[in-house]
Amino acid sequence: MITSTASRGGVFTQPTLQISWVCLLFLDCSGGLWYIQKRAPRSFGTSPKGSVVVTMDMSSARAKLMRQLAHEIGDQKVLDVMGRIPREMFVPASSQHAAYENVPLPIEMEQTISQPLIVGVMTEALELKDNEKVLEVGTGSGYQAAILAELAQRVVSVERHRKLVDGAKKVLALLGYKNVEVHLAGETLGWPKGAPYDAIIVTAGAPSVAHELLDQLAVGGRLVIPVGTPFEQDLIKVVKSKGRVVSTNLGPCRFVPLIGEGGWQKE
Repeated sequence: MITSTASRGGVFTQPTLQISWVCLLFLDCSGGLWYIQKRAPRSFGTSPKGSVVVTMDMSSARAKLMRQLAHEIGDQKVLDVMGRIPREMFVPASSQHAAYENVPLPIEMEQTISQPLIVGVMTEALELKDNEKVLEVGTGSGYQAAILAELAQRVVSVERHRKLVDGAKKVLALLGYKNVEVHLAGETLGWPKGAPYDAIIVTAGAPSVAHELLDQLAVGGRLVIPVGTPFEQDLIKVVKSKGRVVSTNLGPCRFVPLIGEGGWQKE
């Protein structure tokens, strides 16, 4: 069972904060120990070389999580990307100590950042190529968008909460991503202005595979979406070809409900 509420790889211990390479050290308002490091150049060249990133050093905890995920995720490119993106930057300060536990974590607006395992499973299912354009429905804090930005040429992400839009833009800019655009969601599900998309990922549970998204998917494109009730769903992968779509059930999952057109009318 794939779930965003429980670990699939066993119990994870809380990572210990270690400072191994310091350029500038100071205390933030919550008492956390931080430093400024130089970010390594990205393989796809979509962020400035040597852009400055503020992060905590949790490399050992991150490496441990990646070893756990390797038992479930077969695409090494996905694992490599997840292994170099600082998840702690996408969660509130109160949850940063748990950034590399294989569990979902709360963010603002009563939303969550998904369990790393489900992030990896969904990303792997998209089968992204580095020349493709991908749509994300449900930006949240921007963590999934950052992963997509490392694997695709262009990412369009939509989010219905203005506060989350602003927060995701800020973190993604700080990390140097220039191939991601984050929009406040409109009345139509998705972002038709940017269609067609080679891949679409939905990070909230829908009652069905929305035709609005299929209309925005290119021929040969892949859509990954949780489908079911507001409380639990099955993760569905849809591949669109000329005149038909082929769906595959990837297993049970649990997401917050998709609200609005193509989703549920109330939270």
